[in-house]
Amino acid sequence: MAEVVEFRVPTGSAQTLLVWGLEPEPGLEHSLFSAFSKFGPLYSVRAHRNAAVAGPGYSAVIKFYSAGAASRAQRACDGRRLFQKSPVKVCVCTKQKGFQQQVLPLNSTKCQELANHYLGFNGWSSRIITLQNVSGFHGENEEVGKTFQKPSVKFLCALEVTLPRHGVRARGVALGEADVENAEDPLEFVTATRRVQKLAVGRALSSAFQKILLVVLENGKVAVEYSSSHEEPTDSLPEEELKGLVQV
Repeated sequence: MAEVVEFRVPTGSAQTLLVWGLEPEPGLEHSLFSAFSKFGPLYSVRAHRNAAVAGPGYSAVIKFYSAGAASRAQRACDGRRLFQKSPVKVCVCTKQKGFQQQVLPLNSTKCQELANHYLGFNGWSSRIITLQNVSGFHGENEEVGKTFQKPSVKFLCALEVTLPRHGVRARGVALGEADVENAEDPLEFVTATRRVQKLAVGRALSSAFQKILLVVLENGKVAVEYSSSHEEPTDSLPEEELKGLVQV
């Protein structure tokens, strides 16, 4: 049975494991990560001290991107000692009915980690189509009082992600913005510009990956699909028009 993995923050109960019976030790979260990442890429590992009523020790919440990987980890690790002297208990998180969690896109760093795991370091690439300074573009109906606000730096980025082995291309467009605290300091403008450029590029990369679905097959192979539900008008624009998007 195939499983679809998206470039989104995992919120499903089937992707989340609860681990308890943990003994306190330095680097506990690192040990957990090493033990459970063998079954698939992890989004997060969080260890917590037990409440007083629950007795001494620690418990942990481990989030996988894949429900299949979480299930394999639960079966393999439940009742095992793993890295400590006593066995741990591992279960899949119980689904909470009536509780709707917001689905959020992964940040660019997490997107790259997930893509590298399933596609390989050479299985995808990205390129910036345009990175434009739009700091001077303001709405016609701005209030007069806003002209006295701190100056800000804004950059618009259009980026394309390519998966050559699968023949898939996806575009992302995003805006990065930051205020400049001291407008008279040229170094601060330079620093803010670099920070905002990096922010715009990262957001555009994340936006492009939202249109890509990874289909993980039972034999471990990965197929890729383009999600038309996330298609935007900029996806069909020629590069020349996309570069002139701000002017248009």
